[in-house]
Formats: sequence, C-alpha cells, structure tokens
Amino acid sequence: MKRSTNRILTTHTGSLPRPEALREMLTAADRGDEVDPSKFHSEVRKAVDEVVRLQRESGVDIVNDGEEGKPGYSTYIKDRCTGFEGVSRSSMVQGEGRDFPEWAARRAASGAPGMSRPACNGPIAWKDFAAVERDIANLKAATANSGAEEVFVTAASPGVIAIFLTNDYYPDQESYLKAISDVMKDEYKAIIDAGFTLQVDCPDLAMSRHNRFSDKSLTDFRDIVEMHVASLNEATKGLPAESIRLHLCWGNYEGPHHLDVPLKDIFDIVLKANANAISFEGANPRHESEWRVFRDVKLPPEKFIIPGVIDSTSNFVEHPEVVADRLVRYANLVGRENVVASSDCGFGTFANSATVDPKITWAKLKSLSEGAALATKELS
Repeated sequence: MKRSTNRILTTHTGSLPRPEALREMLTAADRGDEVDPSKFHSEVRKAVDEVVRLQRESGVDIVNDGEEGKPGYSTYIKDRCTGFEGVSRSSMVQGEGRDFPEWAARRAASGAPGMSRPACNGPIAWKDFAAVERDIANLKAATANSGAEEVFVTAASPGVIAIFLTNDYYPDQESYLKAISDVMKDEYKAIIDAGFTLQVDCPDLAMSRHNRFSDKSLTDFRDIVEMHVASLNEATKGLPAESIRLHLCWGNYEGPHHLDVPLKDIFDIVLKANANAISFEGANPRHESEWRVFRDVKLPPEKFIIPGVIDSTSNFVEHPEVVADRLVRYANLVGRENVVASSDCGFGTFANSATVDPKITWAKLKSLSEGAALATKELS
C-alpha cells in the first residue's frame, strides 16, 4: 500500500452505501429467496461504477468497490463456500447488555433483522470462486480511468469468519481457523495478483474481547489474538506485506463500548501480522484518545497507520478542522508519511443496515479529504 511524503492520503475502511434496489436483492438472497443472477450481477456492476465515481468526487485517494455485491463484510463467505449450512445462532456474550439492559432492549427493538449467520457443519471448500473473480473484474473496469492513487479490496480474516459463523464441525477452534485459512488464502492471493491492495478485515482482534471473550482474563484473550494473527499470517504466507493492510475495530455500532479492550493491550500482537498498514478506530468518543498510544509505541520502519478520523455510526459531519486536528496528533508522533486518513469503520457493514444516511456518508468523506489537506498544510 502507498504512503506519501508529499501529503496525507485519504481512504476508508470498505463498505459504502448500496443502491436500494441492490440492498433489496442482497437481503432477499440472504433469506433464501430467488434472485435473478443476471439482473443481480448487472446491478452490482452499475453500483460499483457509481461508488467509485462518488469516492473520487469526495476526494478519496485510495478507493474500493464499496463491498456493493456482498451481504456483509464477514458473512459473504457462506455463499461462496461449502460447509455453512448449519443452524444460524449467535455466540455473542452481551456484556454491554448486562450492564445497560434498557439500552440493549431499545437497540433490539429498533434494529433491522440481522443477516443470516449459519454455523459451519461440514468441510469448507470453494463452490463459487467465480464470485471473487467477478468482484475483481468489476473493480478493474470501474477504476481503469478513475485517477485513484490506489485501489484496495476487502476480505474477511479467518478470525472474523470464525467469530461470526460458529463452528459445529471441526474438533476445535484452531482446526476451524486452519480450515478457513486454507480456503481464504486463494481469495487473498487473487486480489494481490490482480494488482490491488488487500485489506484483511480483523474486528476479531478487538471486538471479540467484549462480545465473545469477556469472561476471559486479558492474558487469555491476548493468547486468542496471537492465535488469530498466526492464522492470518499462515493464510497470507508468501504474499508481500507491502500489499496488505489490516483493519481492526471494536464493533461498528453506537453503544457504550465501556468493555472494549484498550488498543495498547493488543497492538504489540497486531504488529506481528503480515501487513504493513494498520487501520483502526480513532474518531469515536471511546477511542479518540488512543492517539496517545503512539507516544510509547515505536512503529517498525516498514509499518504505518490508517487511523479513523471520521466516525461511521453518527450523522454528524465532522468539520475539516476537527479531522485535521486528529491527523496532526498522530503525525506529530509517528511522522506525516506514516499516516493515511480514514473512517472508523464501514458505512454499510451489512446490506440491510446503514446508520448513516447515504448523502451524509459522502459529505463526511468530503470533509475527510478537506481535513487531510488542512493537516498536510499545517505539517508542511
């Protein structure tokens, strides 16, 4: 992935608003309804063309396909691989809900129905690798004359797949992670071979602390993070770290987040990942202060950071000067050339849920671009 010595570049974390017709098709297909494949593929191609255009109009330098054709960043693999036909169930541990039951009840009452998350009940293997190839072809066509500095493609990490799609087949979690890694390495390689930057989505490295493993000690949780990073490294073995960026987060939802693991408690392990760029939340009220972590953390020469400097769960449009202030704090600690500006998380994490109004999403990304320009000027 590129970094610039001339200015602070801008990107985002992956998912972007989908057209309503496409949202309806993705939701229908997810619940098992019949969807015309040719019509669906046509709608995806049009949506990718449009989302690339809107990114560039908003000033985004490093663009992607917005995950337009995926029902969810972490669950799309269930439609592309065998082995995911088990009973859909959640493995979440609602620590936040225990502490704030009224908030949890309101959230449950107001939220959209979740996308399906079937358990793994058989051996995992590709059944529709052509879907990966279509994603790549659509993005190549859409970005051919876009003027983008760089193009990236998101893909779920072995760890986040294992967290969202529970295991009812493999003898233990380590075996399950290995099976997922053995499959996902094909997708990772195809993305990089196509000339794109691979973004591996790894919310499991942070989010799973409070919604899966809150009963464990920090030491035990760090062991889980080590296992998940090792699994990712196995899946990306032989792939160049300079072509890989990693995204971690604490869950893309508005909530207390009072049980989130601090960045400082896991970042040393995250740095072991085969990825030169690390993306993380840095704008929301729970994690904005964690720029201070980089007072003590010295980045290896090959690594750089992609902090979120606009929030992805509220309809506030951050002032460009607020964005610039956030970027300057990071740049003063790690160097301007080691910072790329981004959003906290996605704006369309799942096809049937979008907290931020689509038009406001583009306004926020425009403010991101303007703030990066202000920060560049201040740091020059």
